[in-house]
Amino acid sequence: MAQNGTDRFGGAKVLVFMGERLLVIRRDLRDDIPWPGALDLPGGGREGDESPERCALRETEEEVGLVLSEADLSWRALHLSATLRSWFFAARLPPERVRDVRLGDEGTEWLLIDPGALLRRTDTIPHHMAMLERYLAETHCT
Repeated sequence: MAQNGTDRFGGAKVLVFMGERLLVIRRDLRDDIPWPGALDLPGGGREGDESPERCALRETEEEVGLVLSEADLSWRALHLSATLRSWFFAARLPPERVRDVRLGDEGTEWLLIDPGALLRRTDTIPHHMAMLERYLAETHCT
């Protein structure tokens, strides 16, 4: 049985660093999804009783074609709000892995962006940026 509430969550996201830049996806422009057109991190909703790690790995492969292992996940944090309970992970990959990126069925494009520049943008999802700031602070990255 999962501990520390890992069995109660809705989804997982991954901060995928390729070298020093962060991989993001531009969300579809649809009225039936939250944050249409915003820059998003790879990840998504939990299926069945999968673990946070399994959810993050599956969604990353589906959305951007990157096959990662649990060993690639170097950081993890639980995001809690009044309506959300989701896990965030970080993976640091060599820049040459960019050749493996393939946009899946969701999103209109993928981009590599400097994390600091991403934090200054207004077309992002606020709680995702809060988790990026937390990651950078906890890992002493700039």
